[in-house]
Amino acid sequence: MTALQAVATYLPKQRVPVAKRGAELGLTRMQVRLFERYHELAEVALDPDRELRDLLLAAVDNLDELRGQEHRVKYVLHARSFPVVVPYPANPLHELCERVGLSHACAFAVNHHACATGLLALEVAGRLLAADGDPEGLALVLAGEKAFTRDAKLVPETTIFAEGAAACLVSATGARDRMLAYAANLRGDFDDELAYDPGRYQQEYPSALADAIHAAVREAGLDLDDIELILPHNVNALVWRKLCRRIGFPAERVLLENVPRFGHVFCADAFINYQTAYQGGRLKPGSRYLIAAAGAGRGATFSAMVFEH
Repeated sequence: MTALQAVATYLPKQRVPVAKRGAELGLTRMQVRLFERYHELAEVALDPDRELRDLLLAAVDNLDELRGQEHRVKYVLHARSFPVVVPYPANPLHELCERVGLSHACAFAVNHHACATGLLALEVAGRLLAADGDPEGLALVLAGEKAFTRDAKLVPETTIFAEGAAACLVSATGARDRMLAYAANLRGDFDDELAYDPGRYQQEYPSALADAIHAAVREAGLDLDDIELILPHNVNALVWRKLCRRIGFPAERVLLENVPRFGHVFCADAFINYQTAYQGGRLKPGSRYLIAAAGAGRGATFSAMVFEH
């Protein structure tokens, strides 16, 4: 059963107020107020001095559990919200592998689930390791991107992207943080919908993500009441409060404190929120928690994973 062995993150110290970032993006004062008052976004983390490779390296440098275990890593996966994250012919993933002694590993990118791709990468890593049959094998899942184009800086009426990175060691089995279930609700009818009618996406977002959450909980053989904590993606707080009302889940059991602090860090939100929960003592041995994420681009994906700590 796929398990998380260790999680590390990197978040820049620089924080840019949403009002300033909105002005840079040409937003009106009313649009900025929407983000501040309703979506509860206060500031976003940015690191203008680091390239993507350096963001990812900073997270890997914080992953102490990787030291001395590099030879066990068979796969390195970069979970991407966007298919193209650097100008051609740069390849930050392979450059990173050379720098940290992982040139022997099979390294590749995972995308097409947009900002829900972090969960897809965990699922793929677990399946690859299980198929290998090597109980000592590990996979390294990376997440994080640069907000280097307008599309990578802003989702209209929804969120403002931030910069940061995460690194997660995954094994085929483990004693803690075992994956119990994974569900993905794929909506091809949203192809290019955000460009023309972002309102429909916003309207259907809570119900579509709720469907994925219910499916994952059922697959795990649990009830929603068994879930002690939801680790969300940090798109905004408003959609999570709407979703909690829809599914009857207490909003105080959704870790929303990082939404105003950091902003939406692409696919890295799941790992950032995991680390916050773990370090804050909110994950107890044997507790069941759920990670949820949504992404839109060429269609939309709404995903959920259930774990036992």
